[in-house]
Amino acid sequence: MSGRIVVTEFISVDGVIEDPGGAEDYEHGGWSFEYNRGDEGDKFKMEELMDAEVQLLGRKTYEGFADAWPSREGDFADKINKGKKVLVSTTLTDPSWENTDVISENVPDEIRKLREETDGNILVAGSAKLVSTLLENDLVDELRLMVFPTILGSGQRLYPDGIGRIKLNLVKDEGVGPDGVRVQVYQRA
Repeated sequence: MSGRIVVTEFISVDGVIEDPGGAEDYEHGGWSFEYNRGDEGDKFKMEELMDAEVQLLGRKTYEGFADAWPSREGDFADKINKGKKVLVSTTLTDPSWENTDVISENVPDEIRKLREETDGNILVAGSAKLVSTLLENDLVDELRLMVFPTILGSGQRLYPDGIGRIKLNLVKDEGVGPDGVRVQVYQRA
């Protein structure tokens, strides 16, 4: 048994992943909502969530999700709310959102253990600081990028300076919706 760590991000052409939903006071916040990702994009996001055994989240993303999802209904909300969540945080140690476990120390080792104990995908959405840690420790098995046709020019980028080279294979590249949004899926080479 061994899980796969799958990072999924809304990303600009210049690699910015900061605040695509507009909840974080970033000067370009909400940029993903300017584009229609169509039914195909919605289907892609639904399928990746339904296929996940665990959601692995950094604190900021977790807090945003915990604010938004418990009051919502439908299949997507049900899966997020009832599914297993693992929060990586040194400051939020007693979360109230159901089915949440916390990793607060020895993060790379604890995530390796989670991967070994999981049969299926461990989905990481947003969570830029956590994704940096995963990349720096060679713990990402797959990148799923929803690339929006915009250059933001500033903001937190997906790939931190100083990580080692990671060779990838492009296994999916398709347009979704009418506005030029692309879904690109890369697996470890």
